[in-house]
Amino acid sequence: MTGTCTAVRSCPEHTMNLKRTSRYYYLKFTRLQGDPQSLAWGTAIGTFLGILPTIPFHTVSVVLFTFLTRTSTIAGFLATLICCNPFTYVPQYYFSLLIGNMLTPYNFNWERMKGVLDILLAKPGFSESIHALGGLGYEAVIVLLVGGSVLALPFSIASYFLSLRLFIKVRQKRMKKHILT
Repeated sequence: MTGTCTAVRSCPEHTMNLKRTSRYYYLKFTRLQGDPQSLAWGTAIGTFLGILPTIPFHTVSVVLFTFLTRTSTIAGFLATLICCNPFTYVPQYYFSLLIGNMLTPYNFNWERMKGVLDILLAKPGFSESIHALGGLGYEAVIVLLVGGSVLALPFSIASYFLSLRLFIKVRQKRMKKHILT
């Protein structure tokens, strides 16, 4: 009897399936239309911005940067969703904090960051998110942005090349199918 579960967490049909979720996003990417390089650059931009610790600004940033670079906004959104989700927030902020503390003269502690993350994970409104982030101070912003940029750069470079390869293969497959029919 489907749909009659009272406890969603204990029902096997409602538990999160990593393989199914991965397949879902893979299909989303492969169905994107456009130039493979534009799609790959959009993916790289989305990956970079998704890893960068600026949660309330991801959507606006993806739209702005993909518009300025004339790359795929949809690919950027998909990459941001994959990179920045409830399972990755804490590790991304933590490693951004560690790297930023090593590369900048500031020393920002995890306890202050965890308090702000708890507020952000509660999904407050935009103004509450900005207020929570603003309470950290400019040293924290510098530490997190420097650390996040260093953390995000290798992932965004890798995502460009991997997604370019994927989009070229998808395009070749479509061309081959078109020629055969």
